Amino acid sequence: MKLSASTRDRLRRAMPESTRRAYTGDLRRFLSWCTGRNLLGVADRSNDERLADAMRQLLERHGDLHAIVTEYVSALADADRAPASIERALAAITAAHRAAGAGGLRTEGPRQVLRSYRRDRATTGTGVRVRKAAPVTIAALRAMTDALDRNSLIGIRDTALLVIGFALGARRSELAALDIADLSFTAEGVQVEIRTSKTDRDSRGRTAALPYGAHSVTCPVRTAQAWLAALADYYRSSGPLFVRIDRHGGLGRTPTGRGSADGRLTGQAVALIVARTATAAGLDPKAAWSGHSLRRGFATETYRTGADPLRIARAGGWKDGSATLLGYIDDVDRWQANPLAGSGSDASGR
Repeated sequence: MKLSASTRDRLRRAMPESTRRAYTGDLRRFLSWCTGRNLLGVADRSNDERLADAMRQLLERHGDLHAIVTEYVSALADADRAPASIERALAAITAAHRAAGAGGLRTEGPRQVLRSYRRDRATTGTGVRVRKAAPVTIAALRAMTDALDRNSLIGIRDTALLVIGFALGARRSELAALDIADLSFTAEGVQVEIRTSKTDRDSRGRTAALPYGAHSVTCPVRTAQAWLAALADYYRSSGPLFVRIDRHGGLGRTPTGRGSADGRLTGQAVALIVARTATAAGLDPKAAWSGHSLRRGFATETYRTGADPLRIARAGGWKDGSATLLGYIDDVDRWQANPLAGSGSDASGR
């Protein structure tokens, strides 16, 4: 039985759009590599359906792809691709293998090659250290909001975006996906519905409770109210929470007509706002300011002030035992729980 177009579309949308695009590119490059080595005939790879057909043809011709994928991973290593990029390519091929009805792909060989490649890069010093997103601390958040013109429409929006993003510990995609209807105000603060996320595969959602802050400029409740009031002036009481604003102060589509029709900001736009405001605030120009800076800052600042890691994970939508979150906590403990702290002016305690 052939799947209907609507079913195929639902299957496609089960994966986050950014991940799907990356996987599509990875699979297209893998199949092109196979074609270049006469492992696969020339095939149309113009869309997802054609890529799936090409993957099925490859399986029909070779059956077990373990050796082919192992060679491909080795070729990526020879091309000096980043280990994380190779890891993602392997995940994309594995997903396509399963989608073609061939079950799980054996990955022992590819992973051994990748492990060897990582070790070689580490021992020779040729590996490029991944730049982590710089955390937006409370002090940085205040500096960023101070750098904005909070009397302008863009300033009101960006203040709310930064403060709410920090308070939620939100991924940039989660922040961009918020609708006005996702906010509900109570006597204690504002509740925000995160309808789906990267780690919430079943889209069960979570509810975040954001209390009033001590400072009005960095209070998620007051900044949200200010932005909603500004939206109401434009007769917007529903739809996306964070929308584009053109150079004339108009809300909605860009002059080129690109982007969603409802004017919703993209995750990339969120990242650009964070980076742009960090620059305007005079924050460290060598640091990597991005959309993830808000999420990392939430984790480190709440842990620094004594919050329990499990509560941080639940509030920010991390999986229990998340290695990423533990890494952020280690960044704090490296100094706060340092065994040399208080030992004197040097390591010997003299």
